[in-house]
Amino acid sequence: MTRRKRTGFVLGFIVALLLSQTLLAGPSDAAVARRAARKPVEQGKPTYTAALLMEPTTGRVLFERESHKPWPPASLTKMMLMLIVMEKVKQKAISLNDRVAISGRADKLGGSRLSLKRGEAFMLEELMRAVVIHSANDAAEAVAERIAGDAGGFVALMNRRAQELGMKETKYHGVHGLPPEKGRPADVTSAYDVAILARELVKYPEILKWASTVKQQFRGGKSVLENTNRLIGQFPGADGLKTGSYREAGFNLAATAERDGLRFIAVTLGSASDEARAREAAALLATGFNEYMMLAAMKAGQALAQDIRVRGGRVEAIRVVAASAAQVLIKRSEAGSVRSSVRIDEPLWAPLKKGDKIGELTVTVGDKPLGKFPLVSDRDVEQADIAKRLWDWILLPAERWGR
Repeated sequence: MTRRKRTGFVLGFIVALLLSQTLLAGPSDAAVARRAARKPVEQGKPTYTAALLMEPTTGRVLFERESHKPWPPASLTKMMLMLIVMEKVKQKAISLNDRVAISGRADKLGGSRLSLKRGEAFMLEELMRAVVIHSANDAAEAVAERIAGDAGGFVALMNRRAQELGMKETKYHGVHGLPPEKGRPADVTSAYDVAILARELVKYPEILKWASTVKQQFRGGKSVLENTNRLIGQFPGADGLKTGSYREAGFNLAATAERDGLRFIAVTLGSASDEARAREAAALLATGFNEYMMLAAMKAGQALAQDIRVRGGRVEAIRVVAASAAQVLIKRSEAGSVRSSVRIDEPLWAPLKKGDKIGELTVTVGDKPLGKFPLVSDRDVEQADIAKRLWDWILLPAERWGR
């Protein structure tokens, strides 16, 4: 990002930050977070230590500040638990209808909790709602024990998955994100790694459904799950994702919102207060929606205007189609400068299979490439008999000469 572009983005961010102050009001964080130390705040200036804005489809980072700085995630740790659970549900290794027993260890956990009692049992889905909406530490512990036998085994799964995702600055030591006990290491992550994790989580509709719930009854109405994310119900399109806080970590937030099919992920770490983290994440998200748009150069399966000749086949030509949606993220101000070009790997010879790559669509703004997308055959093409193949081979030089 050039200095001029960064300056423009920051100015836009500060304007959005000031506007967003009027949007946000909501429930206070957990008791441990309310006791966290406050940073001195200058009017209009972000209080976070690190921040990042990402568009998840492309993975493009639109804004970052200290995005690789090591930082304690606090309850953002639970995001990895959420991902592992949903991946195992998808693999049918577990079911959201499974019963989960509450252990003595889960019973004794402090911080944000639901006072689950040893010997109680709940459906996995109930406990996942408690984790996602209420950031319940006792529910997180019980879920981890159900899947891996104990919390230590689940932490190993968490760190292995973090490595697979390329989260190079992350190391977990617990499943819930509580402050470490004396002499024990703290969990550590970065704004960039949190965004990588959030990018995976937004693929799961169940997570977004739970994370966008403001309040929900628990234990048949004896308890209420209250969402710790102030953006939910206040910022248009907000549907996630997770808060985390304790004294040394400050107030962390991984936020996401979607409008008209366009989604952004904002991460703020170390903000001065619950209100500040929501306001600052809202400003990042607002800047994304105000300044960027997703442009569809071709829809998935859309064909080029002209059919392409096939040589040596039982058909003379095929339609060439986009293998997937050719979408590029652009600044709204760049919309009139977008250009696309097509390259076909001619001459095309049979046999061909439906879906074989036979070319490429390139989208640019000025001389800057924004994306390259495969173009494929829309059908199978069998080889013709030897006479037809030989004839096409003989004609090829003459056709090239005539161009």
